[in-house]
Amino acid sequence: MTDSRFRPVRLATAGVFALAGFLFWVSFNTAQGTDLRTDDSMLRLSDLIEDRSDDIEALNESVGALRREVDALARRDSGGTETEKRVFEELERAAGTRKLSGSGLTVTLDDAPPDATARMPGIPEPQPNDLVVHQQDLQAVVNALWAGGAEGMKVMDQRLISTSAVRCVGNTLILQGRLYSPPYTVTAVGDPDRMREALDAAPAVRNYREYVDAYGLGWSVDEHDEVTLPGYSGAVDLSRSTPVGEAAGG
Repeated sequence: MTDSRFRPVRLATAGVFALAGFLFWVSFNTAQGTDLRTDDSMLRLSDLIEDRSDDIEALNESVGALRREVDALARRDSGGTETEKRVFEELERAAGTRKLSGSGLTVTLDDAPPDATARMPGIPEPQPNDLVVHQQDLQAVVNALWAGGAEGMKVMDQRLISTSAVRCVGNTLILQGRLYSPPYTVTAVGDPDRMREALDAAPAVRNYREYVDAYGLGWSVDEHDEVTLPGYSGAVDLSRSTPVGEAAGG
């Protein structure tokens, strides 16, 4: 006769095996036979964007030409006063759709050589992730320049606006539907001294520069007496907006 004292142990064991089988099935069904911890899906997205990059650039140029034509017709037919036209131009400038010129800075970030080694005593030899520019590094520079009073900014050859997002997949930058490889440049119009101070004060930028010293990542800051940023000419995707007068007046 079976000892009833062992029955709960057998039931618990059977339950553990059943749960393990269920988890295995869920994992397999979710992964569909792939490694759940890889970035393969994001890398496939990067490949797709690269394939479509030329098409996107052509469409953006077409959109930009149409927008300039519409803006010119709107200004011609608006019948507004000179004051209203100046306000309209100022709004375009604030939105980033007009060219912007002035003194400024260009910050360049680059990957370290693939065979880079530790450049200072007492630090470990680099891992692959230590040798590339990451999304947070670019974002840190952009945020610091805004904090330093930048009036406008471009990353590579594209003007940033309020809906722009700096995203990286692997060691490539995806910006507004187009794909870029390092070195990455960030150019801002504004007071060079204030922006340099903001770069020096930003903790995330200081962290990046520690890796510059340790492993040889690229970093340079160049000052311009005069630099021109292009107006943003791509599509604008907004889900909500508030009229400027309403936002200011409450």
